[in-house]
Amino acid sequence: MKRLSLSLPACALSLALAACSSNPPPPAWQSTARTGLDAAAIAWLEGRDAVEAAEFGRARAALARTGQPALVARAELHRCALRVATLDFSPCTGFSALAVDAAPDDAAYARYLTNAPLPGDAERLPAAHRAALLAADAATALQHVDDPVTRLVAAGAALQRGQASPALQRLAVDTASEQGWPRPLLAWLMVQQRGALAAGDTATVERLQRRIDTVAPRRR
Repeated sequence: MKRLSLSLPACALSLALAACSSNPPPPAWQSTARTGLDAAAIAWLEGRDAVEAAEFGRARAALARTGQPALVARAELHRCALRVATLDFSPCTGFSALAVDAAPDDAAYARYLTNAPLPGDAERLPAAHRAALLAADAATALQHVDDPVTRLVAAGAALQRGQASPALQRLAVDTASEQGWPRPLLAWLMVQQRGALAAGDTATVERLQRRIDTVAPRRR
């Protein structure tokens, strides 16, 4: 399975679980956690909730076996970032319950995801997110970011800040469409459709509805 990246505050995806080296082979818990997190991420983006819950539970259990709350907190943060990527802004309760033991960079990233930053948090963010946060238009900062999940997380965070420009919306739609990820694609198509509806652009509303129906056909 292809490994995803969220530009979390550590080594690439799979949470930089203590060691990113493959020599010597990592402990079994690391492999289990990485595999579970990758599988859970794909399942969430594809809208397969039961699979996501099972794979995340497997990964979390592997991390818990280390007795390190900070690692479990980072896994929960990873899960919350994926929610933001799909415009699900539910409270990040899994991370909040462990926040007292979280690394400072992870705590800053969590506040970024919930649009509750503190002074100095921007400097603690991964480069792509910091650039998107500080840019006049996040689309400009993100269009050359290679990782699609990072683009979608940063776009979701920008929407939550009220800074999702039409260009950013197009970038998010194109990113999700290229990857074949229905959950974020539907979420961003609906954002575009609401904007067209507010502008009285009936033709665009109808065009977007056809795209939405292609991804998730309505029951007749």
